[in-house]
Amino acid sequence: MGSRHLTRAGVALAVLGGLAGGTAYGARELLQRQAAQARRAIGKPLGEQAPDADRHYKKKHGEPVDLLVLGDSIAAGLGADRAKDTLGGRLARGIASHAGRSVRLRTAAVVGAESSMLAGQLASLPPGYRPHVAVIVVGGNDVTHRVPVAESVRHLAEAVDDLRGRGTEVVVGTCPDLGALRPVPQPLRALGSLASRQLAEAQRTAALARGARVVSLAHVVGPFFATLPEEMFSLDRFHPSARGYKRTAKAMLPSVLAALGVVADVPSGHHAPEVGGSG
Repeated sequence: MGSRHLTRAGVALAVLGGLAGGTAYGARELLQRQAAQARRAIGKPLGEQAPDADRHYKKKHGEPVDLLVLGDSIAAGLGADRAKDTLGGRLARGIASHAGRSVRLRTAAVVGAESSMLAGQLASLPPGYRPHVAVIVVGGNDVTHRVPVAESVRHLAEAVDDLRGRGTEVVVGTCPDLGALRPVPQPLRALGSLASRQLAEAQRTAALARGARVVSLAHVVGPFFATLPEEMFSLDRFHPSARGYKRTAKAMLPSVLAALGVVADVPSGHHAPEVGGSG
């Protein structure tokens, strides 16, 4: 773990220690008040429906790649103004550009989804559907709803197993660092940062063990969201903006291309599967 990660974890642990020094009731009341404050600050200015980006991209490129996107509001693209600016739309165009193939995008991700809902997203797919590659981004809602890490990771692992059983290559984007959410006050933000990083590490371990590729989003895009919040976040200051999705898709694309066999090398923050993977 790098010094930066240790520093953030240390802050969160210090906050935890301070809370533990008071009464349990007082600490709980403080966090509940802060959670309510954050919900009021964030609101739902974007609604709950992401742009529909599902279509056949670059048809003239010929032999299609079937791309599936599963997960939560980030995977669905909430915050993007146009379909082509969603995570799926950006990835589809990136694959087409680098692979020289058309891309058929299917988005099963649902705004507000937790990891437990991945099974339902998979069940919604047409019988016999076997995408070449699936991208999963999930976990933020598990943290905010205090889902136990073991339970959250179990659902992710089952989804990866299901997809691998279909012959699909899988790329998991781990839970983003919730410490970048400025509307969330301290110490709640520090606790969220620690919890999201713990979940991300557990996701990485489980996904790699099941043959998926993993992109550590806190590592590859977290610094951009932390230092350029006005550009990277949409108007609710919680979901990515069009530029935020552009950065996130660009960061994830190398692992998606590697899963498809288009490239062999991936940058820092990208992890190849331990067993049964494509590289």
